[in-house]
Amino acid sequence: MPDLLIELLSEEIPARMQARAREDLKKRMTDGLVEAGLTYASAAAFSTPRRLALTVEGVLAASPTVREERKGPKADAPDKVIDGFLRGAGVTRDQLETRETPKGPVLFAMIERPGRPAGEIVADALEDVIRTFPWPKSMRWGSGTLRWVRPLQSILCILSNAEGVETVPLEVEGIRSVDRTVGHRFMAPNPFSVSSFDDYAAKLKRAYVVLDASERADHIWADATNQAFAAGLEVVEDPGLLTEVAGLVEWPVVLMGKIEPDFLDLPTEVLQTSMKEHQKFFSVRNPSTGRIEQFITVANRETVDHGETILAGNQKVLSARLADAKFFWENDLRVAEDDIHAWLQCLETVTFHNRLGSQGDRIRRTVALAEHLAPIIGADVDNSVEAAQLAKADLSSEVVYEFPELQGVMGRYYIERSGRPAAVAGAAEDHYSPLGPSDAVPNSPVSVVVALADKLDLLAGFWAIDEKPTGSKDPFALRRAALGVTRILIEIDVRLPLEATLARAYLTHLAMRDLMLTDRQGDSCKLIAALLDADGSVTDASAVIRAASDPANIERFREALTSETGDFQEDAKALADLLLFFHDRLKVVLKDQGIRQDIVDACLSAEGGDDLVRLVKRARALHEVLSTEDGDNLLQGFKRANNILSRAEEKDGVKYAFGADPKFAEDASERALFHALDAAEAQIDAALATDDDRSAMAALAALRGPIDAFFDAVQINTDNQVVRRNRLNILSRIRSASSRVADLSQIGG
Repeated sequence: MPDLLIELLSEEIPARMQARAREDLKKRMTDGLVEAGLTYASAAAFSTPRRLALTVEGVLAASPTVREERKGPKADAPDKVIDGFLRGAGVTRDQLETRETPKGPVLFAMIERPGRPAGEIVADALEDVIRTFPWPKSMRWGSGTLRWVRPLQSILCILSNAEGVETVPLEVEGIRSVDRTVGHRFMAPNPFSVSSFDDYAAKLKRAYVVLDASERADHIWADATNQAFAAGLEVVEDPGLLTEVAGLVEWPVVLMGKIEPDFLDLPTEVLQTSMKEHQKFFSVRNPSTGRIEQFITVANRETVDHGETILAGNQKVLSARLADAKFFWENDLRVAEDDIHAWLQCLETVTFHNRLGSQGDRIRRTVALAEHLAPIIGADVDNSVEAAQLAKADLSSEVVYEFPELQGVMGRYYIERSGRPAAVAGAAEDHYSPLGPSDAVPNSPVSVVVALADKLDLLAGFWAIDEKPTGSKDPFALRRAALGVTRILIEIDVRLPLEATLARAYLTHLAMRDLMLTDRQGDSCKLIAALLDADGSVTDASAVIRAASDPANIERFREALTSETGDFQEDAKALADLLLFFHDRLKVVLKDQGIRQDIVDACLSAEGGDDLVRLVKRARALHEVLSTEDGDNLLQGFKRANNILSRAEEKDGVKYAFGADPKFAEDASERALFHALDAAEAQIDAALATDDDRSAMAALAALRGPIDAFFDAVQINTDNQVVRRNRLNILSRIRSASSRVADLSQIGG
């Protein structure tokens, strides 16, 4: 069986597109071969800045002949129907066969599709792949219609086996397939022929091209770390940059250069970011001081001077970049040390969202929420308020304007230099955390307060204007914000009444939204003004936020949400939906811990569904109980009781919610169940009062034996209606006792 080798040579492919392009080439090409009946043993794809390559081993020499029987219309069907079947099947009338079936004589066609040589199939599949390749961005050149990421220059396509090499005949927009390629653009530009993948990879390496991206990355990292180690330094790890640089060179040559002394006092993050973003340099750190002192750059060729000219040019460009960074840093320091609040004034004119006001408005709302959260978290109120005021001040700084990814980090530096406490400065950096599922949550109380306030304000705001995530679209990272709040509360073990806190944040947005209305006399505006004890003419954002943050007004708003007037019906729905959004994020967190979604749903149905920490403890306790034999049997007993009770209530049209009386018990098992329920309910109430969910679950699990004995001994739907009602009310007590802990009807299995 022959092996297939394909290479698509072009101008430079952006490094960020190469990994996806490798996978797309492999998948689309192999899918096309298999669909045409050409199976294979294995396939692998490779990429360099100039080429995509695919090797497919053990390809069939030809696709097999396929015979297919196709059932047609009845033999006495109209001619038009039969002619249509003939066209679809690709046969003539004399090739049809008539067979007797239970529905009468029916026409059948035997269709035979002869196999095709591998070369034909490969040519068709490859042309389709080239013309429909899903580049994120592509271009056209010359007068042709072909689109490729950069101008396509050559197509190598061969089938090889022990008997020889066959160049697959193919032409795309004037580019004909060949059995040759070229090496490094500068060091080995002459073409050479290849006869197999092994021959191809070996000749490329002799022509200064390392085909495998992972091999290039390994070489870069090994050489970089060795050079740094020889100088008593260490390379700062950056897997993303390593992957990118490996996609920029075909023949990596690692060079280490020095940073001029004038720039060594710049913050580490500024040096690293400037070198990474602008120059694609690795930072080299002095392990004893932590300072960035040198850099690693990767050239794409060897030179007679061993890279000295390349290194000198890179150092010159880097110095110019760092000179700009130093200028920005020093200017920012002057502002921070003089009056950091000047940056806050600049944020008043920066729009956060056209329906949510400016960054200044957002800061005021966050400050109000932070002041409320600080006592709950146990943080210093004054520090929390100041941290919330200054956390986003660095958005006006020149360094963050140049390097947006340093927001927060630079805020910490500037606030420290302005003389504020370390807790206030740390909150500027920490309040963005966590940025991902593996990112650490803030642990300083002040940072926790500001992180929660910032994220809760963000979520309440977008729910207030009805801009929620839909499907895979989440442009404002609201899922990440909710997941961040969830993780912070759970990992820091903060008991926060989420529904009340969201209502507080939501009311502030509602008031601000109405303040921004062009028509200040609109019905909605009047309603909020009345709710906040204002006269409807307040135009100052700070005054509105103060009014909306007043505990009395918040309580009035929460009462209005549950009123029957309907004035805030849509807002009540929005807040309920936002709480469900948090519950969905909680399920994600607990799923990673091995707790099923139905267990979380069961706990959500019990009281306290807005206390995420309590929900987690309850879900873990229920998970542990259901993992035992007693818990599993209890679940089955509960479901049996609930099913019988639900059917009886539906049939009788009444709710059996009270009235179970031991005096109507006819069997010892009934009396034993009454005693067990009395004891369990007392234990459950005592345990829930102290948030001892494990004890509550254990008390519930202890009902397993009495319930089993009850069902074994008695008939629920007895002819004696008094006894029947009493037994149904006993079942109601079982359901009620369970529902105090969790709704077991939500549990599957």
